[in-house]
Amino acid sequence: MAITDTGVLAPIYQLKRKSIARGLDLPHQKARGHVSENDPAYTYGACTGIDNIAEAITLLELNNWDLVAAINGVIPQENGILQSSFSSEASQTEPYGPHSQPEATAPTPSDLPSTASSSSSPPSSSSSAICPALPSRHIVERQPRMLNFRVEYRQRCVEVVLDESSAVGEIKNILETELQVPVSKMQLKGWKSGDVSDSTPLRSLHLPKNNSLYLLTPDIAPSASTSQSSAQQGTSDQNYLLIISHREAQRDYNLNFPASKTIQEVKRNISDLTNIPVRHQQWDGWPASATVDTMTLAVSGISYPCHHLSVCRRSSPAPDQTDECTDVHMVSDSEGDDFEDAPEFGVDESEVFGSSCRKSPMMPENSENEGDALMHLTAEFSRRYGDCHPVFFIGTLEAASQEAFYGKARDRKLLAIYLHNDESVLSNVFCSQMMCADSIVSYLSQNFITWAWDVTKEANKARLLTMCTRHFGSVVAQTIRTYKTDQFPLLLIVMGKRTSNEVLNVIQGNTTVDELMMRLMGAMEIFTAQQQEDIKDEDEREAREMVKREQDEAYRLSLEADRKKREAQEREEAEQVRQERIKKEQDEEREAIRLTLEQALPPEPNEEDGEPISKLRIRTPSGEVLVRRFLGSCKLQVLFDFVASKGYPSDEFKLLTTFPRRNITQLDPAWNLVEAKLFPQETLFLEAKE
Repeated sequence: MAITDTGVLAPIYQLKRKSIARGLDLPHQKARGHVSENDPAYTYGACTGIDNIAEAITLLELNNWDLVAAINGVIPQENGILQSSFSSEASQTEPYGPHSQPEATAPTPSDLPSTASSSSSPPSSSSSAICPALPSRHIVERQPRMLNFRVEYRQRCVEVVLDESSAVGEIKNILETELQVPVSKMQLKGWKSGDVSDSTPLRSLHLPKNNSLYLLTPDIAPSASTSQSSAQQGTSDQNYLLIISHREAQRDYNLNFPASKTIQEVKRNISDLTNIPVRHQQWDGWPASATVDTMTLAVSGISYPCHHLSVCRRSSPAPDQTDECTDVHMVSDSEGDDFEDAPEFGVDESEVFGSSCRKSPMMPENSENEGDALMHLTAEFSRRYGDCHPVFFIGTLEAASQEAFYGKARDRKLLAIYLHNDESVLSNVFCSQMMCADSIVSYLSQNFITWAWDVTKEANKARLLTMCTRHFGSVVAQTIRTYKTDQFPLLLIVMGKRTSNEVLNVIQGNTTVDELMMRLMGAMEIFTAQQQEDIKDEDEREAREMVKREQDEAYRLSLEADRKKREAQEREEAEQVRQERIKKEQDEEREAIRLTLEQALPPEPNEEDGEPISKLRIRTPSGEVLVRRFLGSCKLQVLFDFVASKGYPSDEFKLLTTFPRRNITQLDPAWNLVEAKLFPQETLFLEAKE
């Protein structure tokens, strides 16, 4: 049962690594006062039995200082995390540590590790928070952490499983047993921390559970014995496809032969097809291991399932001597009569030899569209050598350069330019053995943009040189010109730089899988170092640009706020001016109306005139009192005009009596003052309408 209740655990404090001397165990650290029982490293060591403070810190860091995850990571769930001794019998019979035997007796206190002995002291607050019910002496059961390694070597893959306490040399010892390769000749590549020595402990490398490595043996050339031994085991039912070019007739024969067929029988069949006697045949393409014609195809060392050969008639009969064979030429003087009757095989000729056709060029000549030419090259490459090959970029060289060099620094890759030449005797071997090897295909696909071109035809070669001059400069084009036909194929490794593109390596066709892998990895190391610098520069540049964008955005928002504030202020001022203008116009209009009404009023009558006079007192809202005499026969409209001439129009103000309260403005303006009961005197007051 694994610890899952994080509420039981005490809080994990940040551990100050600079205050802890690395390499000392936990009891020594505690004795020196460098680590206390409240520190998570001590708690972790008490629960797991790990005494080394550096290892405890490393495991905690790998689990992001999650104490629960760190404990469950080193103590499997099926064995439990902490096993307490709840009875004296259980404490005496339970084994201690991952290496104890089930029948072993309980260790004495002197035999226990320092962690167990130190735990007999009164438990600290941290340890009690984790296991409050633990007795003074507890037993921790810890299983070793197992690491999985997938090691690729040429055409083989070996799985290795070791615990992290092992050293790197133990991997090589296992590989020596599996591959029959001396340890002294081995080079293990693929470590994240660079090259490591055989004595390096796996634990110190802080490896994940699953790892992939490459085994290189540059001092050991690929031997024919390997291919022979593999061919002898279970190849009796395999068929070989021999693509044999008759150079004089410019014709290709695709012939299927069983693995038990001998070289002598193949030559006799070709004699029947080409009318070239066996003793007059001159061959190219047989491997160096094919020393005698009595060898079967299974042990001859030819490529499976397809192998390319060429044959022509010798200019003069071969001398009577032992057969001469090289890795690229084999002149046969095999004895035997010409093959006379094809029916002697017992089958039809087409069934024995398969279909034959003209060999299609790898790339058409003078193709207008580079994409169509590369699609043809890819299809022809797959037809000749199988579908297991690098993924060729379909597009122009400029597009491939853009894809590889001009993205984000983290997404950039190296550019691998494969240059094929059918006239080179190394082309078939390089393509089938190197370019189609699983390890090479995988490595190129992961780390490179691979672009291919065929330079067999002069027109295509001239076109390539023009493209290289345009994109990489005249030096690269001149370098390609210096290579002879028999040095092809070429694999150019190009790395993009800030100002120009640089060719890191030119790999010729006369290489091995191990050497090719080493040179690819060497170029990758240079590229990785440059890429890290580019990533750093790009991050710094993006950070600066981010700050600049934030500043620009803040400045833009500030300008926008200022603009809106200014516009609001301008609108407010304009509205204020408009309102003032309107008010002024209204005041002028009112003043004009007032003056008009004032001029239209009848003169105030005298009391001596003898006519009925009404004396009115009018109190304004401001407290001012207006006093005027009116004839009793005056209409109410004259009273309203008088009040309006003083600035109190009847549409804005009400004219009221004091007691009883009456609204005079609601009466008929045609009434006179007597009819309105405002005679001989009355006190009125003005009140604004609601």
